Amino acid sequence: MVTSVTNFSRSGMSDWLLQRVSAVLLAVYTIALGGYIVCTGSDLTYEAWAALMGSVPMKVINTLVVASIAGHAWVGLWTVTTDYLTRMAFGNAATCVRLVGQTVLALLLAAYSLWALWMIWGAA
Repeated sequence: MVTSVTNFSRSGMSDWLLQRVSAVLLAVYTIALGGYIVCTGSDLTYEAWAALMGSVPMKVINTLVVASIAGHAWVGLWTVTTDYLTRMAFGNAATCVRLVGQTVLALLLAAYSLWALWMIWGAA
């Protein structure tokens, strides 16, 4: 069995499960927000939207959504980099190229996640 230092979960089943659970959560979130927008129609004002997004339950839900996006994206990006940054493409430098690429992507995901969390919780 081959394990990679950049695969956080070390299990294909847990990666698969993370992808499915996060996809369902994101779909439910999108449908719920879409329903809210459709139901409020032209009555949706900035004040109503700010009140919705400023409520603690919605901040918690948005935090879960950010975590789901980050987890979902990481599993997808890890899969793509391990599938395409190979020896056939890069020769003996493939491991280094893959590690650098995955590190850059992980740092970007972390930065975007922290930025999103700052917008959810820090902006008043």
